[in-house]
Amino acid sequence: MNTAWITGSNGLIGSYLVQTAPRLAADWRIRALTRANFDLLDFSKVETEFRQAKPQLVIHCAAISTIAGAQANPVLARRVNVEATRRLAELAHDIPFVFFSTDLVFDGRKGNYTETDATNPLNVYGETKLAAEEIVLKNPHHLAVRTSLNGGHSPSGHRAFNEQLRRSLREAGQEMTLFTDEFRCPIPAVETARAVWDLAQKSCAGLYHVAGAEKLSRLELGKLLLKRWPEVTAEIKSGSAKDFPGPPRALDTSLDVGKAQAVLTRPLPKFSEWLAANPLVDF
Repeated sequence: MNTAWITGSNGLIGSYLVQTAPRLAADWRIRALTRANFDLLDFSKVETEFRQAKPQLVIHCAAISTIAGAQANPVLARRVNVEATRRLAELAHDIPFVFFSTDLVFDGRKGNYTETDATNPLNVYGETKLAAEEIVLKNPHHLAVRTSLNGGHSPSGHRAFNEQLRRSLREAGQEMTLFTDEFRCPIPAVETARAVWDLAQKSCAGLYHVAGAEKLSRLELGKLLLKRWPEVTAEIKSGSAKDFPGPPRALDTSLDVGKAQAVLTRPLPKFSEWLAANPLVDF
């Protein structure tokens, strides 16, 4: 069997790629990599492991994956998100390589972004992901996947957007403000994993948007999920991101997923419809 490396396999999307592999990628032997195996910043160790294992596919999920984390330590964010990606992509120059990027490479002024739209990240996280995209896409056989908010259950219990929101609402007390004018295209991580396995096994290369097929505001998203959490007593009230006291926020980074939809075996779902179709899933 061919071997596939999945880095960051203890993260949200990485864990779903590992979980779904027996069903969606049965012809692959999966090596689920975490820092316990080796540090991706130890480049000599990474090269040694790669030369010995000779994987035939690398799916690179490991990253500093939050705006706050990247802003707090931009040097580390660049080392992890850009330099580690560069080294892995170089090692994988002759094999398929899949890299995860983000809708936050856009400034949110337009919305419904296609793969060919101009980028303009507003934060360090988006800047590092865009820089890594450019490295990956220099190889015509490599694949960069931009995604949006991913939901589900992460091994740590705090990587998925629904886990973060649920915790915030529990800690909020009586009420919490969610924005009516900040839009994303949320998607269950299990659907992201399914789509990426499909793209990888079809040898797709270049840049693809893989996200939910529905644009939702933070407020709309919160109301959908609150219905599934009867133990949460905090109320949600509406607010504007323009009143947020922090740095500028990308207001509408919704993604056009038409390019991916044209090649996927099963279409990317609308998040509200997925929730309705899976009422018993603890989400």
